[in-house]
Amino acid sequence: MTSSLPASPSSFSAALIALACALAAPSATFAQAAPKAPEPSTLKANAEMAKTLPFANRQDFEDAMHGFVGTVPDALVPGAGVRPVWSMKPYDFLKADAPADTVNPSLWRQAQLNAIHGLFKVTERVYQVRGFDIANMTIVEGDSSLIVIDPLLAAETARAALELYYQHRPRKPVGTVIYTHGHADHFGGVKGVVDEADVKAGKVQVLAPSGFMETAVAENILAGNAMSRRSQYQFGTLLPPGPRGQVDTGLGKALARGTMSLIAPTSTIDKPTEERTIDGVQFVFRLVPGSEAPSEMLMYLPQFRVLNMAEDVTHNMHNLYTIRGAEVRDGNLWSKYIDEARVAFGGKAEVLIAQHHWPTFGQDRIVDLLKKQRDMYKFINDQSLRLLNQGYTAADIAETLRMPASLEQEWSARGYYGTLRHNARAVYQKYLGWYDANPANLNPLPPVAYAKKTVEYMGGADAVLARAREDFGKGEFRWVASAMSQVVYADPTNRAARELGADALEQMGYQSEAGTWRSAYLVGAMELRNGVPKIAGGNSANADSLKAVSNALFFDFLGVRLNAAKAEGKKMAINWNFTDSNEQFVLTLENSALTHIAGRQPDADATVTLNRATLDAITLKETSFPAAVLAGKVKIDGDRAKLAELMSMLDTFEPMFPIVEPKAQPKNQ
Repeated sequence: MTSSLPASPSSFSAALIALACALAAPSATFAQAAPKAPEPSTLKANAEMAKTLPFANRQDFEDAMHGFVGTVPDALVPGAGVRPVWSMKPYDFLKADAPADTVNPSLWRQAQLNAIHGLFKVTERVYQVRGFDIANMTIVEGDSSLIVIDPLLAAETARAALELYYQHRPRKPVGTVIYTHGHADHFGGVKGVVDEADVKAGKVQVLAPSGFMETAVAENILAGNAMSRRSQYQFGTLLPPGPRGQVDTGLGKALARGTMSLIAPTSTIDKPTEERTIDGVQFVFRLVPGSEAPSEMLMYLPQFRVLNMAEDVTHNMHNLYTIRGAEVRDGNLWSKYIDEARVAFGGKAEVLIAQHHWPTFGQDRIVDLLKKQRDMYKFINDQSLRLLNQGYTAADIAETLRMPASLEQEWSARGYYGTLRHNARAVYQKYLGWYDANPANLNPLPPVAYAKKTVEYMGGADAVLARAREDFGKGEFRWVASAMSQVVYADPTNRAARELGADALEQMGYQSEAGTWRSAYLVGAMELRNGVPKIAGGNSANADSLKAVSNALFFDFLGVRLNAAKAEGKKMAINWNFTDSNEQFVLTLENSALTHIAGRQPDADATVTLNRATLDAITLKETSFPAAVLAGKVKIDGDRAKLAELMSMLDTFEPMFPIVEPKAQPKNQ
């Protein structure tokens, strides 16, 4: 037997992993065409935007600097090689008072706020390190130890953040780590602040909301390869920072490119509201599952009158749908959770913090922020439903829905990360799905065939290009990008169409208020000009992450990888015995579907006996099935060739698949 399992995806949130992978800048990897200057229509659009919002209001800047204790130059966190894990130095361009002419002025303001970095005193015994990763690390001083809330994405930035704290405060040991939710930027740096051996020995406790481990894995693993690739567009990981490149994510500056880790919780919050005293500090935890994350919790610290809203209330509009791909979030439920927190804690809290962005101080301002965030998500949910019930499509709703005037001027309701347009579409998707009920759209031609017929009907590529160049000059970039996409899908070698499409996407990026949209447009432009980067994709599998993948989910993912054409007409059953957990499964292949049942061991073609650590080592390509058999770590009874045959039917996913040009079309299978 010669086959071994290719690496499976990590348990971490795939979107964040792709950001944190140590990808080289495009210029270091392949020939890079220089970005172009803004068109007159872009200059006009950004100038008009600057007139519509209250830029004279500097309250957010005051709040972001409130309690500043200290920092290190450029927030520099060195890496193992030449390239740092984290640095704010590439964002020095944001120190200019006037926005660059290639950046939406509203996004420029948000990017400046997210560039503020250092250790900040929130109130007595409560500190935050901000600007050392996309998320914040909150540090609460217990009587004899530290309570760290959300240890960032990477161990290196988490370690640097804690060391910054120690430079200014007493060096108490970390006794408790709290995860607010199961996205990797809120737990990936845990091994930078605590030793797993201390956790196992009971010296350190790790606390998380109910369902944390399951949701940290399940939200993304089955579609993780696609999400990882798409997240390169959402977060601009392939773009160099700069006025014509990556500026900000909206939620934070960027993500660290360091080492991600995971330590399983030693205790979970299971009741809707639960009070605990941790090293002399009182916590009131409130579960908010299905809001910003499937498993998430808020907390109130009554001694310090601090309300921590995790990621449910930040200083921007968040995502009901994230454009890298994920299950749609429930805006109505999200709104209710915010209102419940307002009722429970709004009249008590003196400071509101979150695990992104900066604090809000004062009861009146806290209540005002909670109300406006509550109403923002409720408005999007209800008004999208109102319009879809009138027969409007997702595109209609996205194009016409506008925030009420009372929220339009609120910086915290601006669409820097989520946007009204794609959140409105999310509501439509949640309730009605992809089909708009027009039978013409029920079974349309696939993209390449559709593009070829469209270009043919429009008079051929040359005619389309001629008209599109005229429309580009008029600033009709949305249409030009769409038209050129059709030409490129009809003929990916059409250089003129690729260049004009890239030019249109670039101008749309320069005008975008959302950091995510800007990045998506600019990465799309880059790949139209240069092709898909010849770099390794984000392989996030590691020992920590694999421990979070249950055996059942592991077999589910094998089913996702099964190539139906290769499995056509084949039948087999393989029993699996895990000696460490005493779990038993039967894996059955029939009708080109791979299914599994736990707790059964019927007659099978083969029986595989091993422990989970060995399976993880095979998955990580540290060994193979044949080598593990020779080492006595795997026992295979029955027909060994059946296991090899099954492994040969599994696809290995291409991490850097094309997006702005067609992928080679699959055969019917």
